[in-house]
Amino acid sequence: MDGILALWKERGMTSHDCVFKLRKILKTKKIGHGGTLDPDVDGVLPICIGKGTKVIEFMQDSGKVYSGEITLGYTTTTEDKSGEKVEVMPIETPFSDAEIDEVMKSMEGEITQIPPMYSAVKVNGKRLYAYAREGLTVERPKRIAQIKSFRRTTESFFDKKMKTQSWRFEVVCGKGTYVRTLAVDTGKKLGVPAHMSDLTRLESGGLKISQALTLEQVTKAMETQRISKHLLPIEYGVANFERVNIDDKIWQQVKNGMRLSPQTFGLEKMPNEPIALYYAGKVVALYVSNPKEKNKLKPLKMLRTEV
Repeated sequence: MDGILALWKERGMTSHDCVFKLRKILKTKKIGHGGTLDPDVDGVLPICIGKGTKVIEFMQDSGKVYSGEITLGYTTTTEDKSGEKVEVMPIETPFSDAEIDEVMKSMEGEITQIPPMYSAVKVNGKRLYAYAREGLTVERPKRIAQIKSFRRTTESFFDKKMKTQSWRFEVVCGKGTYVRTLAVDTGKKLGVPAHMSDLTRLESGGLKISQALTLEQVTKAMETQRISKHLLPIEYGVANFERVNIDDKIWQQVKNGMRLSPQTFGLEKMPNEPIALYYAGKVVALYVSNPKEKNKLKPLKMLRTEV
């Protein structure tokens, strides 16, 4: 079984839990996911099966869309609602929606983030969450994130009893963005503590909610032998790359991993991005410019050796 499946990850499960269960349901071991979701977050989780696992990394590079909620008034150890409160500042006078919008707009574009302690980033060979569980705080590497859009989608709500202010948002962002940290940093720009109080991933790797199946639906699709109708071909995972069709002669050279000129592929100049080579209607390899050799492309990844 080869292909790409859009899974709807339910809350209370890790992304690894989903892969573990799918290996049993689909009766195959070669399964991977394209982008971790925290246990408290639900949403679209790209699943790559068989040869599809070869394109996971390229799906992870594509943008993601999230819907969530930001709450002002306190921060938590995990930067979301699952953590313990660490800084509390009651909201006495709520911010106007215009003030909120101005701050959110200022965070679009290229921003710098510091990963939360409860994250899978490694520092000195150890996951940050492992340090956090030991009650330790370590210096974390800064990361550059791309925020295409970050906007409020509901009117903000001021809870007079709890002294908090919340609103829903939608963010379109690039690979490696910590949405929890985006929520916390929104509060910092407003001068108050904040956390992410809800989050759902609407889109990832080009896969949308409308395509996603729950684990229960995947099980039923397997039982009724209809799972193939829900699998996307591995070509879907490289759809963002320039497509180049090759003939029998070039296919033999590509199979042997030869370095080839752009002109061999009918290109006038060296491409800046990887190109996807198609033979007999199927993607077989990705080629990229070779910095060590002038006017030559080299194999980035072989996806098929037989068609």
